[in-house]
Amino acid sequence: MPSGTASTQLITQHLEASLFPLPIGYRYAAAHAGIRKDKRHDLALIVSDATASAAGVFTKNLVQAAPVLLSKANLKASRGKASVIVVNAGNANCATRTGAKVALDTCKAVAKALRIPVEHVLPASTGVIGVEMDGSKLTTAMPSLVASLGGDFESVAKAMLTTDLVPKRAAARLATKGGTVTLSGMTKGSGMIHPMMATTLGFVMTDARLSPTDLKPMLQRATARSFNRLSVDGDMSTNDTIFLLANGASGSALTVKEMLLFEEALTHLLEDLAIQIARDGEGATKLVTIDVAGTRNEADAETIARAIANSPLVKTAIYGNDANWGRILAAAGYAGVKFDPAHVEIDLQGVTVCRSGLAAKFNEEELKYLLNTPDVRIDLRIQGKGKGRARFFTCDFTEGYIKINASYRS
Repeated sequence: MPSGTASTQLITQHLEASLFPLPIGYRYAAAHAGIRKDKRHDLALIVSDATASAAGVFTKNLVQAAPVLLSKANLKASRGKASVIVVNAGNANCATRTGAKVALDTCKAVAKALRIPVEHVLPASTGVIGVEMDGSKLTTAMPSLVASLGGDFESVAKAMLTTDLVPKRAAARLATKGGTVTLSGMTKGSGMIHPMMATTLGFVMTDARLSPTDLKPMLQRATARSFNRLSVDGDMSTNDTIFLLANGASGSALTVKEMLLFEEALTHLLEDLAIQIARDGEGATKLVTIDVAGTRNEADAETIARAIANSPLVKTAIYGNDANWGRILAAAGYAGVKFDPAHVEIDLQGVTVCRSGLAAKFNEEELKYLLNTPDVRIDLRIQGKGKGRARFFTCDFTEGYIKINASYRS
């Protein structure tokens, strides 16, 4: 989505893998280590040739996977520096007896192969919870994985997928006084998606020169407006992790104004990735964008939007092309935000279906036709002086979701 000014030329892009813009100074590799039941790649590395500034945002679940805990510890020990992200799919390495050892041994194997400090390695895992993982499969695979490092960003984006149907990636370029800087990001997620954040692993790399103290608040604010406004099914994972690395390889240090534009680019990029997750939700047929406006503040708008997004009744109605606006109003009403129902207006696909809290006249068959599309929009407005507004992303709820999750471990 274009943004910024003529001098910044901020663009988020979706391109063929061969044309995908990548920041300078990073290498990538993926391999099959034997964690998955099938022969797909399940272990991957993202390596910054120069030590990078780093920041992370993690799940708020009280149950946290071993790699989440170790990544937090490593970021603290390194004072926000990192050289490598190591990620595996097929096993969450959570709620197991050996989880901490597996995560640490993996980091040690990476550090040894690349001759870097252990605390400069950031681990991440995704997959089934509560299943012991054979860490030797990861450590044994590491030397050959390091030897294969190169420019194959796409292989890493694919290696970390679980029930996802497609890899998810986005990029942005920002023209600065010191030259062009590039941000490229990848994410995975399809189910167990609910902020804060989701069964989501997201990695963003940039060649801009930024300090760890610059990165952390930027990432927190950008995540709050993107991944934390995303829900597929209302279930919060134990492994959610977003990393941002900045290695300075472009040579471009940003001015104060350019840092604001960089954060804007980062926010758009993460929002783009979050939308891709919602569109690829388990069993989903529709991306649903919810806009709420007119609340006392942004937090209230987000709370109402979240309630609508997580309502199974709203989500199944969208799947069935049913303009059942009463379900939307009801979800807003139990969100915990005070408002006068008599001041509520609701639009579906731009068609007003509720005015002043009551049914508006609309053509049911025409709206049913408009709802039968891959992109559905819900707008809820509270008439009055409130300036709060928020946008939220979700998807419809189908039989496919049940089929996938009824046999996830099979």
